[in-house]
Amino acid sequence: MTIRPIVLLWIGCLPLVLSAQNNLKTTVTERYFNGVRRNLEAAADAMPADKYGFKLTPGQMSFAEWINHSTERNYSDCATLKGESAPEAAKKVPGLKDKAEVSQALKDSFAYCAAALEGIDDQKVLASPQTTYALLHVVVHNNEIYGNLAGYLRSNGIVPPSTASRMGQAGKK
Repeated sequence: MTIRPIVLLWIGCLPLVLSAQNNLKTTVTERYFNGVRRNLEAAADAMPADKYGFKLTPGQMSFAEWINHSTERNYSDCATLKGESAPEAAKKVPGLKDKAEVSQALKDSFAYCAAALEGIDDQKVLASPQTTYALLHVVVHNNEIYGNLAGYLRSNGIVPPSTASRMGQAGKK
């Protein structure tokens, strides 16, 4: 069995192509992270302060608890991407209740994640199952949270930010 020269050329060039492209990081950041960040931050801003304790049903999390859940996961997952322990700010999140502090903590956690994404490349992300999971979790889990929050917003007569932006309404009731 002989190896064809074209196969050898392809195998030889593969590391250069993979290291130059950084497709996973770029796709996740530009297509998914930035969008879900924008939607969640806008949802936190759109919900009136007196509705942060709102629950669709008694057994569900409140609006604020959903936002705090996103914040906690952002700190945890992005700390994994940075190869460090979650920052001190993460410890305060479970006790946050009012709009100003809950919303600001979410924004701070997304800023922390944005910095983590700047410091990674595809090779680092794919080096361990933990980092791969953390990167995907930042996007996938936050989209799941946003899907839940859309119901909370609609139940309060607020058009979710993702819909409002497509309709040119930007948070109108």
